[in-house]
Amino acid sequence: MSRILKTGNGWRLGWDAAAPEFKGLVGGNDWAIELTEEEWNDFRRLSDQLHEALQQIAQELMDEERIACELESDRVWLEAEGFPDAYSLRLIVQTGRRAEGYWENALELRQALNTLPLGTAELTGGF
Repeated sequence: MSRILKTGNGWRLGWDAAAPEFKGLVGGNDWAIELTEEEWNDFRRLSDQLHEALQQIAQELMDEERIACELESDRVWLEAEGFPDAYSLRLIVQTGRRAEGYWENALELRQALNTLPLGTAELTGGF
């Protein structure tokens, strides 16, 4: 099968390599947004970059200080807000249909995201 769906506390991620247009899925408990392969790849890349930025900034922060960082591409805007080890993530899809999503605790989502394929990678498994 070419489909994968992963779920956790407050998040859902999916990938369907055989889908004609919207191969990726991101969501929460009560919402979901389908993403094109390009949007999916930008979402993954930007979420990794935000996480890295938060880890680097952590060395400069006092324990109680919160931080907000944002990154964007032509297709996707992301913002991480909170502490380097506990932050929320906001997503805005900036192309075509436009959509917005939010996760209260993004660390588990990010860890799961890194187990899913980038682009047209071969898959095994399924729903």
